Amino acid sequence: MSTRPPGDRIFLHGLTTECIIGFIDWERRVRQTVVLDIELPVDCRHASLTDAVADTLDYKQVAKRVLAYVGASEFRLVETLAHRVALLILEEFAVEWVRVALNKPGAIRSSRDVGVVIERSRADLPAAAAARAPAAGGGS
Repeated sequence: MSTRPPGDRIFLHGLTTECIIGFIDWERRVRQTVVLDIELPVDCRHASLTDAVADTLDYKQVAKRVLAYVGASEFRLVETLAHRVALLILEEFAVEWVRVALNKPGAIRSSRDVGVVIERSRADLPAAAAARAPAAGGGS
C-alpha cells in the first residue's frame, strides 16, 4: 500500500524510448526499448477553474525532458535509470514526490517485461546530491 497522501495526480503511461541499458556485453552495444509510467502529485483545482496550462504541471514538458534524458543515457541497471529519472523530475519540476515504473520489455524469456517501481520525494534530493559530489581531498 502506498504511503502517499490522497489527492490529484497527473500520470504519463507508456512513455516509450530506447537507450543503452543492461550489464551484459551485447546490451552495452544495442539500444533497447524501455517503457516508463510516471505519476506526479498535482493540485488540479485551480487549473480546473482557469482552464489554463500555466496553472498546472505541463505534462508535455515532463515527457519531453524525460525522453531526452533517457534517450541519451547509458546505465547498467533499470534501478539506476528509474532513480535518476525520478531525481530529474524532482529537481526540474515543482512536485513533492514522483512514482516511476520502468519496464524493459522482452528482457527475460517467457516474461512480457521486467522492471522496477520506485517512489522518491524532495527529501531524497540532498542525499542524492551528496552521493554525486566528488570526494574531498582526492586530488593527485
